Amino acid sequence: MYRPNFCTGCGAPFERRRWRFWPCRSFCSVCAKEFRRARIILPLLASVALFGGGFLAGRANRSAPPLLIIEQRKADAVTADGNFQSGLQPVSAMPIKADERLSAAQETVYICGARTKRGTPCSRKVRGTGRCWQHRGKAAMLPAAKLIVPS
Repeated sequence: MYRPNFCTGCGAPFERRRWRFWPCRSFCSVCAKEFRRARIILPLLASVALFGGGFLAGRANRSAPPLLIIEQRKADAVTADGNFQSGLQPVSAMPIKADERLSAAQETVYICGARTKRGTPCSRKVRGTGRCWQHRGKAAMLPAAKLIVPS
């Protein structure tokens, strides 16, 4: 690796106190102050130009945002005698579907039951006689009767 012994600017000899891994400078401390601006400005301008070019390219390739659509609900009607009539139904007038809630409560819950790395059956709860996400496609260690979780 080339290591100059004299300053490139003024020709003053360098005094090396110790060896370093990185290359030694080619200017003495007096000349380095004069050339510092030139040494810093070029990389700074190059990095700003690259960043600006990347920013502009990103802005140019960006897709347009979706249109904002705001829907207005029907205006609440005011009757001729001045009473306020809302378009909303009271809670008691809404039909309740109790059979949907009961079917979820009556659904039988099973455990996965597939063999784990430790050799024990998996204890994750699943719907139906299927397996959990980790043991999908594997067979159960226990019979189906023992996989039912008691309520």
